[in-house]
Amino acid sequence: MRIAFFTETFLPATDGVVTRLKHTIEELSGMGDEMLVIAPKYGEGSGHYEGVPIHRVSSVPFPPYPQIKLAPINPGVGKALRGFGPDVIHAVNPFVLGRGGTFYSRRLDVPLVASYHTNIAAYAHFYGLGLFDRATLWYTRKLHNRADINLCTSEATLRYLAGEGVERLRLWPQGVDARRFHPDKFSKDWRVRLTNGHPAERLLLYVGRLGHEKDIGRLRVVLDQVPGVRLALVGDGPARRDLEVEYANTRVFFTGALHSEELAAAFASADAFLFPSTTETLGMAMIEALASGLPVLAARTGAAGEVVSDGESGILYDPDSDAALVAAVRKIVSDDGLRARMGRNARAAAERRDWRSSTRTLRGYYEQAMGER
Repeated sequence: MRIAFFTETFLPATDGVVTRLKHTIEELSGMGDEMLVIAPKYGEGSGHYEGVPIHRVSSVPFPPYPQIKLAPINPGVGKALRGFGPDVIHAVNPFVLGRGGTFYSRRLDVPLVASYHTNIAAYAHFYGLGLFDRATLWYTRKLHNRADINLCTSEATLRYLAGEGVERLRLWPQGVDARRFHPDKFSKDWRVRLTNGHPAERLLLYVGRLGHEKDIGRLRVVLDQVPGVRLALVGDGPARRDLEVEYANTRVFFTGALHSEELAAAFASADAFLFPSTTETLGMAMIEALASGLPVLAARTGAAGEVVSDGESGILYDPDSDAALVAAVRKIVSDDGLRARMGRNARAAAERRDWRSSTRTLRGYYEQAMGER
């Protein structure tokens, strides 16, 4: 099978979408498929990933969020596609560049599969673009309803999109690299670093983009009301400077972005994972935390309940209540037995997810889309 991916984000960018696409490419390559990735240009980004060619498209930063690159299609995209001859086009999070996937699907009479990973309308609210949220939903619905199949990363997202009028929805299960993210990756050195030299204190970890939509500033109440707790923020993003000011002279340590084994060590060296975001369509970092044997304390919204079993692998708290957040943290840091039991349950839950079965499901959707043409 020959698959052309249109993606709004790819290496060297780092986020959940990129992680998922990387693993998908690796698994599809192992199944003998050929691929072409069409992605925004980031400086001198590589032209291949795992032997798969990447056609880079000139891009400009999105002003409210410079890490996001806007890459309108150009004639070179069509030339690359015709030269490749895809059997199916997969538009990953279509919005700007992904619109080219819908265009060339029709132009070349090739089946189109689209996948939804980011609630862009919700993000608009956090970046002062709330007036555009309904327009964004209209545009999202219009693009996705041109696809033969639309994939969602969680049941909650599937229900949300169905309510907004998006059609032909299917669930694309999430995988995790449970060999890389493992409790055995614990590191004394990383524990010392993440706690800023206080390894005996309880360490809460956040991993992800440092964006205003992630609600990270809300965690300040934990530091104010729960003594003996440290917080490490792993990641980078447009809110980092504001957060560094807000958390100056507190028990917070900023690591910047971490990757591969360093990221795995950071996960495994913490006591619990804290995830306050209410805008997630799934939350890749929550699953990596589970695989690392960490109880997950997450806002009770959307997809979190599909990742965290409340009271078993973590605690889901009311996102509108600071008291509920503080109570969840106090509960997990004060009870060693509870934390250990939840950590074991977390690891067991993660082991039931893998990228190979996830990709086989995806490949089945490709075949379905091709068969319906």
